[in-house]
Amino acid sequence: MNACILTCSSLTEFVQAAQRSQGTALPVYEVDRKLHAEPGEMRMAIAGLIASLDPRFDTVLVAMGFCGGAWDHVRFDRWVVIPRVDDCVSLLLQTDDEFCPNRKEPGHLYLFENDPKDFSALTLLRDFSLAGQEYKDLNHDYLFHMWFDSYRHMDIIDTGFNDCYSVPYVEAAQQEADKIHAELDYVPGSNRILEKLVSGSWDDQFLVAEPGHELIHGDFFG
Repeated sequence: MNACILTCSSLTEFVQAAQRSQGTALPVYEVDRKLHAEPGEMRMAIAGLIASLDPRFDTVLVAMGFCGGAWDHVRFDRWVVIPRVDDCVSLLLQTDDEFCPNRKEPGHLYLFENDPKDFSALTLLRDFSLAGQEYKDLNHDYLFHMWFDSYRHMDIIDTGFNDCYSVPYVEAAQQEADKIHAELDYVPGSNRILEKLVSGSWDDQFLVAEPGHELIHGDFFG
């Protein structure tokens, strides 16, 4: 197997940490996290990136989840190994080897970034408001309430790789929570899935797709 890693840029630092812990040094290629706003555009970016990879890479290890359908009905001429989770948040909430594609709780919004300036809670609003035509004519206040009124909790995922108990980190997280009138708390997380991904410890938590296999929703959630 001659493998490389494809990651969402939001997980790059976690991929690097997983490689350090497992003693691997696979090449890493990024997809911009901003493309989460439009799964169709992310799908095209993923396809273009994989198609442009050196033919010597026969296997692509994917540090992402289903990501709103970005991997639905796509096929590649290489082996693809991808966690069977709905998104990056669920990926980092995995702390054991049990298959569970979505560990998020309803009404909870999650922070996991290493650097508070990269907190995604409210950049989500920005990315969606700049995205497709369907959001173009909606004002900021309407979008804000549409996206955030259902959240009453903001949870920091303690992965062990973010300095999430430092004063600057907590203060920045509290500011984000205050913006959406949510209660701030912590939940356990880990880098377990990414460590298993790069080390080849693929079990039921992973989809191992042979060349030509069409990835579908059921592969991730079935």
